[in-house]
Amino acid sequence: MNFNNQQEQVDETGIELTPLIDVVFLLLIFFMISTTFTKETSLKINLPESSGEQSGTAPNSIEVQVGANSQYAIASDLEGAAKALINSERDTLKAALSEYQQSDGVLLIIRADKKAPHEAVIRVMDVAQEIGLQNVTFATKQFGE
Repeated sequence: MNFNNQQEQVDETGIELTPLIDVVFLLLIFFMISTTFTKETSLKINLPESSGEQSGTAPNSIEVQVGANSQYAIASDLEGAAKALINSERDTLKAALSEYQQSDGVLLIIRADKKAPHEAVIRVMDVAQEIGLQNVTFATKQFGE
């Protein structure tokens, strides 16, 4: 018996690239869709320069004081003493700052305690941007005080 057949059997042991390319394209599409892009805010912040002299308050300014436990108080140059807000909710802060929304050239001064949460300061900046207050600065004390 002759087990060797006259017809040669060709053994195809090549790699198919088509499924591999399909998988690579699916991965590419997945990563393109699932990627998040950061959105830059358009809030302009005028940071104070470090100088030897202490600058006075602007004639038309509002000061938002942020306490160590996220409490808020608002003082304007017209009213004098700071008035503490009832709570530290976003809507309460927005209602208090919206009184100054119509004034042109209002300078918003954020005076935050060094132990105040970052979220509380960002909330003030977000509310200021939302109601249209664009001149924002931070109050600091001089080095060594």
